[in-house]
Order: sequence, then structure tokens, then C-alpha cells
Amino acid sequence: MQIPTIKDLDLKNEKVIMRVDFNVPLKDGKIIDDSRIQAALESIQYVLEKKASLILMSHLGRPKGKYDPSLSLNPIAKRLSELLNQPVYMAPDCIGKDTQDMKNDLKPGEILLLENLRFHEAETKPEKDPSFAKSLSEHATIYINDAFGTAHRKHSSTYEIVQYFPKKAALGFLFEKELQYLSQLVDHPKKPFYAIIGGAKISSKIGVLKNLIPKVSALFIGGGMSYTFLKAKNIPIGRSIVEDDFIDTAKEIMQECEKQNIPLYLPQDIVTSDDFSNDGNIEIINAHEGISNNFEGMDIGPITADDWSLKLDDGHLIFWNGPLGVYELDKFQTGTEAIAQTLSKINGTTIVGGGDSVAAIHKLHLEDNFSHLSTGGGASLEFIENGSLPAIDILKEK
Repeated sequence: MQIPTIKDLDLKNEKVIMRVDFNVPLKDGKIIDDSRIQAALESIQYVLEKKASLILMSHLGRPKGKYDPSLSLNPIAKRLSELLNQPVYMAPDCIGKDTQDMKNDLKPGEILLLENLRFHEAETKPEKDPSFAKSLSEHATIYINDAFGTAHRKHSSTYEIVQYFPKKAALGFLFEKELQYLSQLVDHPKKPFYAIIGGAKISSKIGVLKNLIPKVSALFIGGGMSYTFLKAKNIPIGRSIVEDDFIDTAKEIMQECEKQNIPLYLPQDIVTSDDFSNDGNIEIINAHEGISNNFEGMDIGPITADDWSLKLDDGHLIFWNGPLGVYELDKFQTGTEAIAQTLSKINGTTIVGGGDSVAAIHKLHLEDNFSHLSTGGGASLEFIENGSLPAIDILKEK
């Protein structure tokens, strides 16, 4: 079944409630990076051009179901107002009488931003209060989901709310664009198709790794999760991060790649340190020789970065998710940034799945050289693994 999109609905004089992802980084109450707000502008402007009134809702951070003034959406309302060059009214809460009155009074062309959804426990735990989703839906006639980054969660604002908008719910432009690109990785991807998977843990990426094996031309594994694979090959990893419970899983993945004749590339050399900081003693070692007991792996080495760059060069389709080193420490960003530079020069389709990988690309100002930078790391992985997401399933169903 075709998923309804924003263009499938007549919005004129309607009151649209749109779930967006304004979970932006803040420092001292100021927005550090507004790219998630910018990403929602196309859908927001479309609704306003169609002479509808618009209610926006989002979460910010993890306030754990309690009011936290440091996680108020007030700075977002101010920034959005600047970007749109029109007032953005700020609700005192996302539910309650005062908020409902503001929703009710909203006129065509006006925007209201609801306060942080996660100030209420029922946002992430709908079973705690089923009336929460109904309260969010009140005074709205159409529901739009443009928050791809939260689409893998069955939350009140992304899943439960849809039941109150039969045949009046759809995807926004950003969500639609995510699916157009990520579907290329699921449905008969064009070869050569390479996947680069990094990040700290293998446990969160087992499903996507197993799903990718029959589809890829080669698999590249870096970051913290690579040490679990190296340990599975009986290579000493010193004090490196490891998930001992998943060593057998790493062996299974390597065996499956071998069985299907899919090359699986692990780091050939590793940047190691005797302290998890920028101040430790650093050694670059040959991966096959192993890491000494008092050192830990922090990044892929220069030989690996050069070798992977050569191997990736002919890629028709490349998916990258997760940093290849301890990206939060300046001294160990080199490997991640080297691969970002490599992919920025490739002629094929390059898709990057969220988080630190995207942060590296923005830091290097290379975003225009990639086909697609996903706004959802976890959601993109789950979509590749399952071919759908809860927020998509509920829209199809209703």
C-alpha cells in the first residue's frame, strides 16, 4: 500500500498538527546547530502556503517525564520565527486548557509550537495515560509526521495519535525523502554496494549487519564494535571496548560473509592510547599483532583509511553509519574524517545514517557532496533491517 504524503491531502483552512524533530543541541540555552529545524522548513512552509493553521510538536532531550526549564522549546520557537520571518506562538505545555485554547484560536497561516512532549511520561510510555495522545490530537483536523528520527518508536505523538485522524494522516517532505533514499538500500540495491558500519556496539547493529550481508558487495567494520570482531578472531585487544556476550555473534557474521563470498574488512592498523583522553600516549599498531594490555583502540589507522578509500572508490551505492573512532575526542577523529573526505568525492549515491558520521561531514562542510544525510541514525538502521517502521505501519493501517 502507498504511504500517504502531505501532497495527498487538501490542507486549505484545515488545522494541521505536525510532529517534527526539533531535538537540537543546546548550550546555555542557545542552539548550537539548527539543521534539524532547517530540515523541517519545507513541510512547514508548504502547510502555510496552503492557507492552513499549523500546530508543531517535538521533544527535546530526555527530561524523563518532568518539567525541566533547560529543555524548554522556547529557543526553538524564537529561531523558527527568525527563519520564517513571522511570529511562532509558544504554548505553555503540550496539553491542558491554556494550550487547547491557543490551538482552538489559531487562524490560517499562524503557527503554534507546543512545549516539550517529553515533559509528560505518557509521550514515551503511552500505556501510562492513553488520554495523552487524544489530548494532543484535539482541535486539529490533519496529522503530519515529519519526524523520521523518532519513527522507530511507538510513542504517543508518532504512533498512538494517528488513530484520531482516519484518512487524514500523512508523511511530511523530510520523512518522504528519507524513505526515497533508504529504500534504495532495501530493494535490490545497485552494485557495487558497500556498507561501512562503525559506532561503539555490535549489539545495536546485529539485525542490520545480518540484513546487509546478502545485499552488499563488501562490508567495512570500524569503531568500537570492531574490537569485538578482532577478539572473535583471537587477536589481543588490550583494554579496548568489547561486548563479550556478542563474540559468538561476530563469529557468525564473519562465517556468513565467508559463506556468501562477501569481503568483510576490519581495521588493518589501529590508533591506540594508554588513556581514554586527548592526553594519553599514542601508538599506531598493526591490528594482526594485537593491542598491548595497557592500551586501547581509539581509531582506525592511516593504512586502513587509505586502503578502504581505494576499495570504496568504485561504489555505485554506499551506506555509512557510525564513527570509526572515538569521535568525541579531537585526537581520534582522523579516521572518521578521512572516510568522510573519501565518500565526498565518490560519483555514486552516498547515504549517511545519523549521529557522529553526519557531525563529521558538517564539521568538514562537505554536506553538499553527499546524496543524503539521514536525520535518524536508529530509525535508518531499523528501516534497513525491517523494511518499515512503526510510524509508517500505523499510517498505512489508518
